[in-house]
Amino acid sequence: MAEYFTPQERQTLYRVIEARRDIRQFTSDPVPLDVLKRILAAAHHAPSVGFMQPWNFILITSLTMRRRVRELFERTNAQELAKLAYDQRQKLYRTLKLEGILEAPLNIAVTCDRQRDQPFVLGHAPTPETDLYSTCLAIQNMWLAARAEGVGVGWVSILDYQDVARLLDLPPSVQLVAYLCMGYPVTFSTRPLLEEVGWKARTPLESLVYTNTWGEPARSFFEEEVGVS
Repeated sequence: MAEYFTPQERQTLYRVIEARRDIRQFTSDPVPLDVLKRILAAAHHAPSVGFMQPWNFILITSLTMRRRVRELFERTNAQELAKLAYDQRQKLYRTLKLEGILEAPLNIAVTCDRQRDQPFVLGHAPTPETDLYSTCLAIQNMWLAARAEGVGVGWVSILDYQDVARLLDLPPSVQLVAYLCMGYPVTFSTRPLLEEVGWKARTPLESLVYTNTWGEPARSFFEEEVGVS
């Protein structure tokens, strides 16, 4: 018989999903080892193509290493800023806190070993990118588990990941998928940062769901949801 969850358990799951935030400001309090183990165990329970489990997690505690990563961020961030014309949007960009590499007590590099279990991984060859997708699912598990534990996670995407991979001495077959900052946040905002500051609003779900073919609106689906005849 299938296992069912109570309404309260289901509501908790949805609440955690909606409360997840990309955290940039952290306290100096370390994440207890037992909490970190639970978070990583949640990541390790993600689904993966052919049960490949292609992920690894590099725990970066060295301040020297994090300073070098921060230098890489500053270089890439300057390049990104230069792409914007000098207007209100560039001024807003300058005010954004976009990483917590040094403030967070822990950085985690999440990698994908693209040769794991080769030469044959069930279901992998027709769509080789599924190993990367699987690793992203592990990251999402980690993020949600951390939020349930009251721990914040921030994904630093403003980096040249090839430079970071060299810094971490990754083998050729291992690809860096995410560079994360982890720790207890100063606060969990009620809305995503970029929505709060007016960079972008959340796109209505109705505009993103189609029926059968691309671009065909799913009107009946949403009309039934809201009880409109």
